[in-house]
Amino acid sequence: MAKFLGINRLTKLFQMVREAGGLKQAYLKLYRNDDLKIGTLVGIDKYGNKYFENPYYFYGRNRWIEFAPHVNMDYDGSMIPAEWYGWMHYKTDLPPIRDGCRPKYKWIADHSENLSGTKEAYYPYSTTPNKVEAWEPKAKKQ
Repeated sequence: MAKFLGINRLTKLFQMVREAGGLKQAYLKLYRNDDLKIGTLVGIDKYGNKYFENPYYFYGRNRWIEFAPHVNMDYDGSMIPAEWYGWMHYKTDLPPIRDGCRPKYKWIADHSENLSGTKEAYYPYSTTPNKVEAWEPKAKKQ
């Protein structure tokens, strides 16, 4: 009867709001992530990103990340470190906190996000003139 009346969906909504930390936090999470989900916390990386899993959801959508609060709305998929990338994309079922067989060499560089398309991106200095120049119309003399 509860399923027929939709009460089970209402209880799921109240559970999502309660796990988010109240109405305000649920609204902020919905605004930042475009989704309000409940699940078990699998781990937290060194950048503060939280990784969740809930097998109740459809396969391919049952693992997600909540980026660190200091990122705000400027999050990007390249902010996921390599050790969590494999777990997020179903290459392995063991998260990095439980998988102790990954080698840790001192020459492995720390993770850095992809800055392509931003002001901080690398742009090489060129000594050759441009082949195409922008057209600038001449102003009429008055």
